[in-house]
Amino acid sequence: MDDNALLRQYAEKDSDEAFATLVTRHVNLVYSVAMRQVGNPHQAEEITQDVFIILAQKAAKLRAGKALSSWLFQAARLTANNFVRSESRRHHREEEAHVQSILNEPESAVWGKIAPLLDTAVGRLREKDRQAIVLRFYEGKNLREVGLALGASEDAAEKRVSRALEKLREFFAKRGIISTTATIAGAISTNSVQAAPVALAKTAAAAAIAKGAAAGGATSIHVKGAVKLMAWSKMKTAAVAGLVILLAAGTTPVIIHHQHNQRPRPQPMASSPLEFPRTSWRFAGHADPESAFESSFWAMSQGDAKTYLATLAPDGGLFKEAQSKSENQIVAENRRTVEGLTGYRIIDKKIVSPDRVILTVLPETGTDQGPKRPGRLVILRIDNEWKVSG
Repeated sequence: MDDNALLRQYAEKDSDEAFATLVTRHVNLVYSVAMRQVGNPHQAEEITQDVFIILAQKAAKLRAGKALSSWLFQAARLTANNFVRSESRRHHREEEAHVQSILNEPESAVWGKIAPLLDTAVGRLREKDRQAIVLRFYEGKNLREVGLALGASEDAAEKRVSRALEKLREFFAKRGIISTTATIAGAISTNSVQAAPVALAKTAAAAAIAKGAAAGGATSIHVKGAVKLMAWSKMKTAAVAGLVILLAAGTTPVIIHHQHNQRPRPQPMASSPLEFPRTSWRFAGHADPESAFESSFWAMSQGDAKTYLATLAPDGGLFKEAQSKSENQIVAENRRTVEGLTGYRIIDKKIVSPDRVILTVLPETGTDQGPKRPGRLVILRIDNEWKVSG
């Protein structure tokens, strides 16, 4: 009995046997279409069940003479696409909830994360910004007092403190610590300075007055090392300032030209912002997350280990993993990763912060290669360039 006869028998006589025959006849087709779309056996099974539920509901309305296999193919494809979109929206909501929970963390929880990095972050600020942070949060001075110390108005001091806090927030965000400037400010104010032992002030004063003459040899070495380090830091700052002057005097084009020779020249991205067939892969630069990811995949497909490493975030998992391997190993593993891919699609983009984006990418393969599962990758903005973290 052909498909149309079985469908009529089910629609008119409610024949479970006829419908079961249809399911047995076409289940492989529906499951295969679903599997190629989602790449997950359990999800493909769920989609397959949904397609046959739809068929049961619409059996009486299907036009006689139309190939049922074609209808089932289209139903499976559309149902799977809807499933992928639903999953993307669910992941999107979960990410939003996760980020919101992070942003709502109490200052005590945030402090535990930023404390090991705080002094490094503050030390990297420009002198005026560093002074503003130390005066405002380490010493607890109000904005008027900060302004007086910096030779500026209270409004100017407030703006400088806000800009410095934003730089600290960006520093922490690049290292995976997502918070707000208000929470960071509160955490620093509450925890950055703690009481020293009561006797330490007297001991330190006595040692300083004696100019370290009574201190042990180790202490003397530490003091000399610190003095040298401070002098080096001052010289480095002066050297950077001198370099800025030289750049302004006309050496910039030479340096920029040299940098551009270190990696391929960026090419236009694929025509569609969401679909990237392999034939369109280019070195697209690092101007946005999508370009960074395409550049990384292009380098992998070309066996270009140096360019591939340049597309990775230095603190990211992918870069750390690559550090333990030789260039030949990186090239071989990258080629295996992209082998059989005909392209990829970006099915979701989650903006976690101005410097952190999560792309959900669905690799596409030839029909003989089997399905691939969607993957989620963190892309970070570092020094105005987007890099793949992992």
